[in-house]
Amino acid sequence: MDGRLVYVGHATVLVELDGARFLTDPVLRNRILHLRRRVPPPSEPLGDLSAILVSHAHYDHLDLPSLRSLGRDVPVVVPRGTRRVLRGFSDVRELRAYEETEVDGVTVRAVPAEHASARLTLRSAPSLGFVLEGSRSVYFAGDTDLFPEMAGLSPGLDVALIPVAGWGSKVGVGHLDARRAAAAVRMLEPKLAVPIHWGTLSTPRRAASAQPALDFERLVAEQSPAVEVRVLAPGESLTLPSVGTNG
Repeated sequence: MDGRLVYVGHATVLVELDGARFLTDPVLRNRILHLRRRVPPPSEPLGDLSAILVSHAHYDHLDLPSLRSLGRDVPVVVPRGTRRVLRGFSDVRELRAYEETEVDGVTVRAVPAEHASARLTLRSAPSLGFVLEGSRSVYFAGDTDLFPEMAGLSPGLDVALIPVAGWGSKVGVGHLDARRAAAAVRMLEPKLAVPIHWGTLSTPRRAASAQPALDFERLVAEQSPAVEVRVLAPGESLTLPSVGTNG
């Protein structure tokens, strides 16, 4: 069946799989706290969603105005304990790592993430990644550092959406930079890797750079030559690999 990815920007990706439409960590505004969007707002129509996946509670991943703009009746899948932030949304599904929910015939499986998460209205809550499992499998890492369970997380994984940067000059504990992201690819062994979390948001005095994605592409080519890498600029899309191919 047909499938498609659109890199909307930062950690926001539209995943179309087996007729279902998923949007990850929607950040659709021009400004989030002190961060500015450095690329045009998304032109891709983002309505008619099957579900929204939210990896954790940080403001650049769980943005309430963006979520409200997509409709309060769209199912929102979140880490356990995050429901209290989403008052007024009619279908909030809380998961722990390794729990699942089904959306339009696609299994949404929560997986661990190594990332501390909190916000003013939520002292602490876990972070998650998600694996979409249908005719193909797509792993959305959210924000995470390396963790041992990455090896064997999803055998035969088709696509990995991997964060490679942040919005500052460096990324700290709980994040992946280009080098650690390439190490994640070695552990995950996907057919296709797409770098995310780059080139979109930055502080007022910094430009958003494509260099982390290019560094990631080079490192994966050196370390995991069997894995295809596609660098998508915000707004660009690709067709998912066909079933039974290597992309």
